[in-house]
Amino acid sequence: MTYIVKPQLHHPMLATNGLGYTRRDYEGSVSTLCAGCGHDSISASIIQACYELELPPHRIAKLSGIGCSSKTPDYFLGASHGFNTVHGRMPSVLTGANLANRELIYLGVSGDGDSASIGLGQFAHAIRRGVNMTYIVENNGVYGLTKGQFSATSDKGSKTKKGAVNHDSAIDLVSLALQLGATFVARSFSGDKAQLTPLIKAALAHKGAAFIDCISPCIQFNNHAGSTKGFDYVREHNEAVNMLDVVVPREPIHADYAPGSNTKVAQHDGSILHLHKLAEHYDPSDRVGAMSYLQSRQALGEIVTGLLFIDPEAHDLHDSLETVDGPLNALDDAQLIPGQNALDRLNASLR
Repeated sequence: MTYIVKPQLHHPMLATNGLGYTRRDYEGSVSTLCAGCGHDSISASIIQACYELELPPHRIAKLSGIGCSSKTPDYFLGASHGFNTVHGRMPSVLTGANLANRELIYLGVSGDGDSASIGLGQFAHAIRRGVNMTYIVENNGVYGLTKGQFSATSDKGSKTKKGAVNHDSAIDLVSLALQLGATFVARSFSGDKAQLTPLIKAALAHKGAAFIDCISPCIQFNNHAGSTKGFDYVREHNEAVNMLDVVVPREPIHADYAPGSNTKVAQHDGSILHLHKLAEHYDPSDRVGAMSYLQSRQALGEIVTGLLFIDPEAHDLHDSLETVDGPLNALDDAQLIPGQNALDRLNASLR
């Protein structure tokens, strides 16, 4: 069975957010993924993040491609807009939707096969154009739907469940996102909800291209000795650069922080991202420094997680194109057809 609807009834005393929604209102259908799949943990973090941010479900548009990861939007935000695209083409469909209606909150969910192989070009152009979106890759380093072959993010030297060794270099989507100009770049682990949930909250509040690479072990084909994307390996090699929390403006908040131990990053909507530094001399506002840090830690066999880079002054695709403030799909004929004089002026300016 591929589609199981959850019962609509729930306890009348469930806690609600400021909109009057319970956490259940942000859930979707019952997951049909393998029991223990890391993707379900990511779905739970998305649900929790949207609930805590008090986002109206009808204002969220979730899009995906093909693969285990791309099934997951059916398991969260059941009352939101949704579109399941063809393999690797989610970024271009999301870009078109964002251009048509900038008032929605866009959440793209993809996988390492969907984004790092057939969709690599789509991923690259959506990031470099600064599409206002949260782009999450559920990265398990394996093709789970087709019985465990290596994916493009499988680390060189890692082994399959049957013992085959990967001889190809891995594509590091985090490093690539930094090079392409993403203004919010993070990596997390599906088994670390305390880190992942605030990262998703911060990404949803960020204006511009926000990318999260989330290592999500495949318990069937990539959670064994020799795998570099299994639960035990990631826990043993995790290097978290910060602890995070997102504080949405409500009443005044007072806190006493030791000098030099924290940095505050203002988001475009007024929310504040608090970073408690764990890694010595790590600066999340330094793009070049983030790339260098990633390379140095990767050479030591460590997996760097946390908020790796953020530009609080980021712009998005609509800023670059200088589009109107309202959604393009709401423009009437008078606005869309300005007349011959306007066309003549435009043609003259191009000569």
